[in-house]
Formats: sequence, structure tokens, C-alpha cells
Amino acid sequence: MEKRWWKESVVYQIYPRSFCDSNGDGIGDLNGITGKLDYLKELGIDVIWLSPVYKSPNDDNGYDISDYQAIMDEFGTMEDFDRMLATAHEKGIKIMMDLVVNHTSDEHKWFIESRKSTDNPYRDYYIWRPAKEDGSLPNNWGSCFSGPAWEYDKTTDMYFLHLFSKKQPDLNWDNPAVRQDVFDMMNWWLKKGVDGFRMDVISLISKEPGLPDKETGINGYATFNVSANGPHVHEYLQEMRQKALNNADTITVGECSGVTLEEAKKYARSDEKELNMVFQFEHMDVDSDEKAGKWTTRKMDLRNLKKILTRWQKGLQDIAWNSLYWENHDQPRSVSRFGNDSDEYREISAKMLATCIHMMQGTPYVYQGEELGMTNCPFNTLDNFRDLESINAFHELTEQGKMTEEDMMAAIGYKGRDNARTPMQWDDSAYAGFSTTNPWIMVNPNYTKINAKDQVNREDSVFKYYQKLIKLRHESELIVYGTYDLILDDDKDIYAYIRTLGDEKLIVYCNFSENTREVELPEEFVNKKVLISNYSDAKANQKITLRPYEAIVIQK
Repeated sequence: MEKRWWKESVVYQIYPRSFCDSNGDGIGDLNGITGKLDYLKELGIDVIWLSPVYKSPNDDNGYDISDYQAIMDEFGTMEDFDRMLATAHEKGIKIMMDLVVNHTSDEHKWFIESRKSTDNPYRDYYIWRPAKEDGSLPNNWGSCFSGPAWEYDKTTDMYFLHLFSKKQPDLNWDNPAVRQDVFDMMNWWLKKGVDGFRMDVISLISKEPGLPDKETGINGYATFNVSANGPHVHEYLQEMRQKALNNADTITVGECSGVTLEEAKKYARSDEKELNMVFQFEHMDVDSDEKAGKWTTRKMDLRNLKKILTRWQKGLQDIAWNSLYWENHDQPRSVSRFGNDSDEYREISAKMLATCIHMMQGTPYVYQGEELGMTNCPFNTLDNFRDLESINAFHELTEQGKMTEEDMMAAIGYKGRDNARTPMQWDDSAYAGFSTTNPWIMVNPNYTKINAKDQVNREDSVFKYYQKLIKLRHESELIVYGTYDLILDDDKDIYAYIRTLGDEKLIVYCNFSENTREVELPEEFVNKKVLISNYSDAKANQKITLRPYEAIVIQK
């Protein structure tokens, strides 16, 4: 297997709006990030994935871009960006930008021109269709943010496609001029010195010819994934590789909604003709259900999680490369979802989850605050939420009688994206040290107990544990490149697997439950080195008693 720096790296995602506010306006900014780079250096990460900082009217928190080559006023200036980039590079940290090119804002100059007339030079930059003969919408596709994926525009008496918000019209990637403008913009950022791109919903850029009707989902519309893995997506990404990505030594990861294992082998294959790796979402759907989709409070069955992650570990082995994650800006906090966020078990289970994912083959991604064991936020009214997806889903599903208000509040409180977007908890001062004023979204009230100031200085903290995990990965080719084999397949409490590289081996046990469980350690690992454990007195005995949420890694 070819060794590459991005395989050996650990990536840290920053959601700038919620990371650190340097100027007291309640909104995180670029100078706030620059001021915290020493903290990230201490943690040990190699790459920052920066969620969008481009100019945007903020309909979808910056994922609706009106100018790809300007900085959002709230975040600072291009000079602030350049200073942050230079400072990060001085500290040995690379910067991966968020590339959002399935759609733009409706305030982007391309769309402003496109909607003016049917013969405007920019008309074909977007996807326009007339109503059907019976006056109905062009097709039955739905938006990710509820409702139809079509918005009427009276200027030309036609509809434009938006798989997300109506203020996020989809670009027409079948137009070569669109592709060239995107590649030119990417080259502009690469010339500036950025180190790669995380590509937002990149699997959606190639739409099926004719835009046919599809099977409908729970809201009566065809899911927004109808255009996932379209007929030209690989062709367009190969063109991107040739015209932009090969101009620098980049790290690339594609957010691939609806991706299958077979498709991922094409996106992230080792010949590097497209992307380095993809984000797949199968394990993020492990606690969804058929009736309500993601909007449920049900807990996962660990056996299903093991099947999914093992299929991806084995399926991409020697062919492509995995990304490893529990959290990002679109997911609730993992310790509240897959662990136990009670006072008794929060830190123990946060460390267990970290062990489970960081010991697999692939590039680990840490989302801001995950390294502290930050939890879901107790949002108690709809007014506390800021996320368009959660608010729209609440109204749509309750008004259609598919969910009660009580059940829907519980569901968006458990699974809503705002859980990950509450301010980073820096210390126990007012507003968690994130700002000197009331932030744009509520601070989780547990910041007095869970904060970076406490954890950086406490040897048994979640932060220190992540620091150790990251250091182990930097020192061990076995952890980076070793093969993966699941054991105890049918166990409902324990996730266990073996990593192998040549004569080297390690075994990982992670107890996902409050149950105390005894396991028989394979002979070759008995009395061998305990590489890391979230209990200080863990031993490699022939019989191991796994305590609640215990994780132990033993190297042969």
C-alpha cells in the first residue's frame, strides 16, 4: 500500500461561527481561529477542515455562497484569512477548505444573471424547467430542507432546481463553462496556499438526464439523493483532478450522500484519479427508522454498526481509503448518541468511542469539542434552534400529522444539527469563553463542567486521551496501514477487532454498554503491552473483565 501524508494525518473540523469570537459580536471568526492554533498544535492534529468562510447571506450557515473569492464579513477579511493560513503553516498545520459547488446562493452573480432572461449567457449555469403541461412542478423531487426541490421564478415563468434551500439553486455541471469557472476558483485558492478541499455533497453534481420522477419518501417527495452518483460524476471529478487538484499536493474528501461501497471504490481509488477519500453515511443512519427517517430517538443496535463499518473497512482495503468519523457539523454529539452522556459515564464513553474509531484503517476526523466530550444541548423550545433543516422538518411533519409536536421536539433535540453548532466550550467563564457577549446560538449550560481549560491541564481528561490517540497514530504504521478483521461479530455490547501489518498485531475491545462483560483474550495477546485504555488499571490478562464503556488496545 502506497504511503501518503494524508493517510497518516488526523483532521480537525472547525465550524467557524461557533469556534471562537475574537471581536465580541457573538459570532466566531478567523482571528478567533488564529488565536487558538496553539491549542490545536497541542492536541496534535495535522489538518484543519474549515467549514465555509466565503461571502454568504447565511441562509444555510455559509453553505450558500455568493462569492467564492471573498470572506464573509462576520468572519473577517481576506487579510485575516491569509494571516491564519500563514500562522497554521508555521505551526505545521495544513488547511483544507470546504468546497460547496453543487449549488450557490441565489445572491451569487451567476444566478442574478441567470434569472434575468432565457437567453442570458449565465442562464445555463443553473437548472431551469417549465411546469408540466398540467401546470404541476417539473418533477416530484424533494428538497433536503423539506418541501419540493423547485422554486418558481416569475421573471421567465420557469422553475429552478434546488436540492437544498430555495436560496441554494443547483449549478448545472453539464455546462463546461460552469466546470471551468469552478476549477479556476479552486486554482485561485491553491495558489494562495490552501492544502486541499472537503467537497460538500459532491456526489450530487451530475443529475440524471431528463430529471425523471422518482419514488417518494416520508414527506411525499422523492429524496434529495435522487441525483446521487449521477452518470457523469466520475468524469467531472477526473476533469477536476486534471485541471485543478494535480496543481498541488492536496488532501481531498468528498461528502458523498447516497454513496455505495462500489461507488466509493471509484471516488477514492488508490490511483488518485478523483478523490483521496469519501464521507459515507451508512453508519450515520444506523439509528434511523423507516417511518420517520432520521427524526427518531431510537438507539442503534451495535451489531448493525459493526456490520456497516466492517463492510467499509474490508471493502476499501487495498482499493481505496476510508474516512473515520462520529461527528461533524451535520450530526449530533456522539457521546450523547452512541455513548452515555451522564456524569458517571460521559468521559469514559467519549474515550471509548474515540478508541473505537481512531484504531481503524483510514483518516480520522475530529469535530470541534469532540475532543472534550461535548454533549448534545438541552434545547427546550423551537425558538432555541437555528438550523433550517430541523425547523422545517418540525413544521412539515407535525402539520402533516406524521409526528406529534412532543415527539418531534424530542427528535430534533436528539438528532438536530444544532447540537454540534453550539459554541466551543473554552472555559467556565461567561459564554464558555467563546465570546464576551450573547452568542448567535445558545451555549450548552454544562460548559462550567465541560471545557478546554479544565481538560488541557487534567491528565485523565478526554482531551489528553485524544492527544495520546493522535500521538499513537503518528508513531505507528500498524495503526495507519494495518488490515482490519472483526471478531465477536454477534456480540450486542462489544465492538472488537484485530489490526495486522506483517508480524505486528493489535487487538481492540470497546464495550458500548453499561454491562460488565468477560472476554477471553487470544493467546498471542496475553500479557502483552496495553497500548491505551480508558481505565488506568487495565491489564492484558487471559480473561479480561470489560467494565462499563471500557476500551482497551493490546499490541502483540
